[in-house]
Amino acid sequence: MATKNLTLDELESTLKDNEIVLIDFWAEWCGPCRMFGPTFEKVSEKHPDIAFTKVNTEKEQQLAALFGIQSIPTLAIFRDNIMIFKQPGALPESSLEEVIKQVRALDMDKIRAEVQAQQAEAKAA
Repeated sequence: MATKNLTLDELESTLKDNEIVLIDFWAEWCGPCRMFGPTFEKVSEKHPDIAFTKVNTEKEQQLAALFGIQSIPTLAIFRDNIMIFKQPGALPESSLEEVIKQVRALDMDKIRAEVQAQQAEAKAA
């Protein structure tokens, strides 16, 4: 699957309908974003089972604000509708591949249990 533009209206369904979702927050005027874009696209071709999405922060300001984006490019990764990675900066291809490998290897039952424990703790506070 090649990269796809993501809008606020599509966010919920994209996260629900895909096991793994990568979101690249970028802008046309951003030099590092233009450098990372081809890498993101190239890696997307190697992983057709993953949703590779792009958010133009100039056009989707509400979506960028929802994620608290303060610098670009920023990469956010969701697995099973849980954000498990968010980092600013352009990654080289090898690093992006390594992050994807780690995301695939996660024990999601353990992650879900940790999220539930954090939510219960927050409610108790």
